[in-house]
Amino acid sequence: MGKSIVTLRKKAISKGRMSLYLDFYPPVWDESLNDFSRREFLKLYIYLKPADQYQKLANAENLHAAEMIRARRQNEINKAEIYSPFEKEQLQLQARGNESFLKYYKKLGQKKEGNNLSIWNCAIRHFEIFLGGKDLLFKDVTVTLIEDFRDYLVKAKSMRKNKKQLSRNTALSYYNKIKTTLKGAYREDKLKTDINAKIGSIKELESQRSFMTIEETRRLFATPCPNDLVRKISMFSVLTGIRYVDIAKLVWSEIQYIENDGYYVIFRQKKTEGAESMPISEEAFSLLGKRRGEKELVFKGLNKWDVDRVLPVWVALSGIRKHITFHCFRHTYATLQITAGTDIFTVSKMLGHRSVKTTQVYARVIDQKKRDAANRISLD
Repeated sequence: MGKSIVTLRKKAISKGRMSLYLDFYPPVWDESLNDFSRREFLKLYIYLKPADQYQKLANAENLHAAEMIRARRQNEINKAEIYSPFEKEQLQLQARGNESFLKYYKKLGQKKEGNNLSIWNCAIRHFEIFLGGKDLLFKDVTVTLIEDFRDYLVKAKSMRKNKKQLSRNTALSYYNKIKTTLKGAYREDKLKTDINAKIGSIKELESQRSFMTIEETRRLFATPCPNDLVRKISMFSVLTGIRYVDIAKLVWSEIQYIENDGYYVIFRQKKTEGAESMPISEEAFSLLGKRRGEKELVFKGLNKWDVDRVLPVWVALSGIRKHITFHCFRHTYATLQITAGTDIFTVSKMLGHRSVKTTQVYARVIDQKKRDAANRISLD
């Protein structure tokens, strides 16, 4: 590494004066800016064209004072260059500790897309409210602080107009964003300790998942749909378990055929960002229509507003009395697979779940249905 240099420089300002400042190369950490900087303004001035003896004397005194400060700063930097590796590491940790954790959190959130970006933004906004509008430095991030934020989320109100209390699972989702940020910060050595490993979590409440039985599913698809494209993607979701967001962005290059094996959908899940290679049935493939350009959308002309408008009407026409959203087709796929005898680990992989625990809710639904069926027969 080249030697660090501190240079005294001048900058023209108002009233025929010049401001004296130091130029650091390479830049040094400035605590007042909470960032690295090449300049330190000394609040010392000289006259460009001194009008009298007093201004000449002032110039000489201020230039001398500025040079003394420059020499002192150069000595400080030179001393830093002879620190031991341990001392340098401690100085680096100290410098990182003075960086903004909140700024780092926001920067991480800005990398997200779509609905995930919206969730991150809400999570960050709640963290800002919790901090009372203040910044938070890495050195001030503690287990106690994060657990206090967890307690805040459990009782927090929604930022929507209804101002309802956040659901437990929404609070958990927001809390997981700060945990992800803590993991990244520790991995990048911005935090001295793995705070994420030391903090508690928010217990997830099992959500009620609506789905259709095989009889209801057949009845729905036997009922004429006001929009044929909505019918096709609905059937495709029931047959594959793929989410609407992934169906909507599906392009023909992601539909592949493997000799002596069959058709596959090879894509990256938008929600989890996980790469998936999913086998699909001939029936599911038949819904895709004629193959077009590799980069063209498979379901061209798809509009979420049309889906949300048509689906309730179609479900009502079929005589199904359940509240069915498009995401319920994914739940239907999972429950029908488990009902048909597919093991939970395979279903978990087919759904792209990171953990089998996420899939177990479907198994519990099926177990409850079996219990309900058993209790229907009584000889009393």
